[in-house]
Amino acid sequence: MTLALMACATPPVTNITEMHAGNYVLDPTHARVNWSLSHAGLSQYTARFDDVSGSLDFDPQNPEASRLDIRIDPKSVSTGLPDFDEILANSGNYFDSDRHPEIRFVSTEIKKTTDTTGQVTGDLTLRGVTKPVTLDVTFNGAGKSFGHPGDTLGFSARGKFLRSDFGMDYLIKLAGIGDEITLQIEAEFNEAR
Repeated sequence: MTLALMACATPPVTNITEMHAGNYVLDPTHARVNWSLSHAGLSQYTARFDDVSGSLDFDPQNPEASRLDIRIDPKSVSTGLPDFDEILANSGNYFDSDRHPEIRFVSTEIKKTTDTTGQVTGDLTLRGVTKPVTLDVTFNGAGKSFGHPGDTLGFSARGKFLRSDFGMDYLIKLAGIGDEITLQIEAEFNEAR
């Protein structure tokens, strides 16, 4: 057990060109998609999605040629208030998950800005509307994840978009609930074997 824990503690490799090319699968136990918006200017109301899946077709020699495809179940929205989660997931004012059972982000362009950072622009489909969204991404490193034989890649990302662009404008004017959504994402991808 001690050796297994020590293997997890090995510092990650941050030279992206040393990683294996190929298909990586999002590790749902090490992935978080948090979102926040202004609550009448008083705080940043924050929630998350618990059911996230996806894949990364990764090219370490040419990261710009990589491809990302992420899928989120809107019914998995989690605010800490189960009754409110039901409203957010099912109401036509919010995610309307019966009519739109999936949120999806598919990359269309990747730009490397430094050895460990970049921008990923993709098509975000939410409530049946597809619009471009850009994420600022940091490559945290790669290493061995406990219980997984291949490489694991770790990333952090942040981005913003307007919910009204996707038909979610409920309470923006009347109650001052924010239009701008901030995404904060932590994700690990395991090499597919």
